[in-house]
Amino acid sequence: MMDGVARRHVLITGGLGTIGRAMVGAFLAEGYRVTVLDRPGGTAPAGAGWVGLDLNDLAGAETAVAGLAAADPIDVLVNNAALIVNKPYDAFSLAEYEEQIRVNASAAFALTRACATGMKAKGWGRIVNLTSVTLNGQWEGYVPYVASKGTLLGLTKAFARELGPHGITVNAIAPGAVVSEAENRVFADRLEEYNRWVLERQCIKRRIRPEDVARLALFLCSDAAATITGQNIAIDGGW
Repeated sequence: MMDGVARRHVLITGGLGTIGRAMVGAFLAEGYRVTVLDRPGGTAPAGAGWVGLDLNDLAGAETAVAGLAAADPIDVLVNNAALIVNKPYDAFSLAEYEEQIRVNASAAFALTRACATGMKAKGWGRIVNLTSVTLNGQWEGYVPYVASKGTLLGLTKAFARELGPHGITVNAIAPGAVVSEAENRVFADRLEEYNRWVLERQCIKRRIRPEDVARLALFLCSDAAATITGQNIAIDGGW
């Protein structure tokens, strides 16, 4: 266990999803105190705290997380929650587009503001945002999702500049095609074909697992990564 880790409080959004659960397990195993934020009605994984919030309500989410941070300061924020839908751009309604921007990117702005006050007071903090391999421009049918992840990358760069003087690092992880429940749902009718397509494009010929992403998040949140900020680190098997 790293020095001081047992006193550090981690908030992971979308903590009930495939990658979220892997990160929750990894942080708990290292001795962090973990709170999961996900949609109301869920149940926290064993050993973790729970906040049921709909990130569509940006003001409500910011207020609730600010209250949580005031009572138990959040040292590490992982903005992992995301909506993803695959269909042609002209099949999306404006409301669907706006929802993905709101949940996938605007919520990270709101929650970063909610947590930053406590981090600045301590002079230490870690913020990790989950972007995506789809930013490489090689994916079709994800226009709102890709737009949201591009916005999140911009927020990462901007917040790294704003918060760096206070000892807070802000980085992004860009996972490749991770084996996940969402992937199985989106490509249910062509999963074998999709697996072949992914491996043909990766330098490393094995699928990326959620645990791979979780280990990178752990490193970025450690003291060893104190001088790494404003980065978008791909973990995509060499796409």
